[in-house]
Amino acid sequence: MGTVKRASSRRQGRQGASALTLLCAMAILAAPGLAGTAYAAPGAPPAPTAPAAPAAPAPGPGAKSLEQVRKEIEDLYRQAGAATDAYNLAEGETKAQSERIVQIANLVVAGQDRISSLKDRAGAAARAQYRSGGLPPGARLALSESPADYLDGTGRLRQGEKATTDLLSELNRTQTDLERYAKEAGALWQKMEDNRAKKEAAKKEIEEKIKAAEALENRLEAEEKARLIQLEQEAQYKAQTAWLSSGAMKDVGGAATDAGKRAVQWATAQMGKPYVWGATGPDSFDCSGLTSQAWLAAGRGIPRTSQEQLRLLPKVAVKDMRPGDLIIYFDDASHVGMYVGDGAMVHAPRPGRTVTMAGAGSMPIKAVVRPDA
Repeated sequence: MGTVKRASSRRQGRQGASALTLLCAMAILAAPGLAGTAYAAPGAPPAPTAPAAPAAPAPGPGAKSLEQVRKEIEDLYRQAGAATDAYNLAEGETKAQSERIVQIANLVVAGQDRISSLKDRAGAAARAQYRSGGLPPGARLALSESPADYLDGTGRLRQGEKATTDLLSELNRTQTDLERYAKEAGALWQKMEDNRAKKEAAKKEIEEKIKAAEALENRLEAEEKARLIQLEQEAQYKAQTAWLSSGAMKDVGGAATDAGKRAVQWATAQMGKPYVWGATGPDSFDCSGLTSQAWLAAGRGIPRTSQEQLRLLPKVAVKDMRPGDLIIYFDDASHVGMYVGDGAMVHAPRPGRTVTMAGAGSMPIKAVVRPDA
């Protein structure tokens, strides 16, 4: 994303004009002892503006302007990002279902062994009962040498009958369990097939959108590509400026937890690595791959996708956010970055770009969620 410029924000009674720059944020984040460190020096002067790229030739009649091309490319990559989230979610569900099917298979094997053992025990009990209980009770009493022995034997016989009944009940329960396992396994197989279809459809859409965006970008001349990057930065700067001017950062100043510091340090250490859809490192990442792995490195497992992160993690107000919190972007929750403090966030932007720092308000914020609530 290049240098992040920060517009002046009004901070009541605490500091005057403060400009957020990527250079300053990177230098401070890289320093040891992240706790209690500001992410942009108060009163730091704005970074010098990069030299403007040569102006692109004026488009001919009916041709798209470079700004229109930029918006079209951005929209294609956003659609690819949403499809990537769908792909990642289906992949995660398929993995969980596969693991459950393996568990069920082990339960079925154990259940079948249990049934065989129960049948053997029930058969032995039935044979013993037959041998001892073939005569009517009156005949057995008359033939018995001792009434006490007869009564004792009758008690043991009843115990044996109860044991046999218990064995048969357990046998029925085990057979019922096996039937339930079979139904569950069948349902999981169907879900796996559905998820495979979803993954294939999402993969096709991702590849088509990225291919279309790359084709648009590849048609540009070198000067136009340089100007395109500048237009991206200008759009982000404009959005960040408007966000800061709204007073969104006025009361933001929460301190990171120890886990949050570790997550931020890990995420910022990945800066410069390329965006690759579906990637979770160590050499490349997509947006939610970066945030989920950063928190895993900090000792907290969180959902894999930005949409699931939004759905399952506790939400906090923007004014209450602290370093380590995740910022979910766009109405479809198709992008996520990690707040690092002082109005900045780190994220994996899109194909063709690398993990970088950007203004936290440089894209439309949908919600802020907290992995270590």
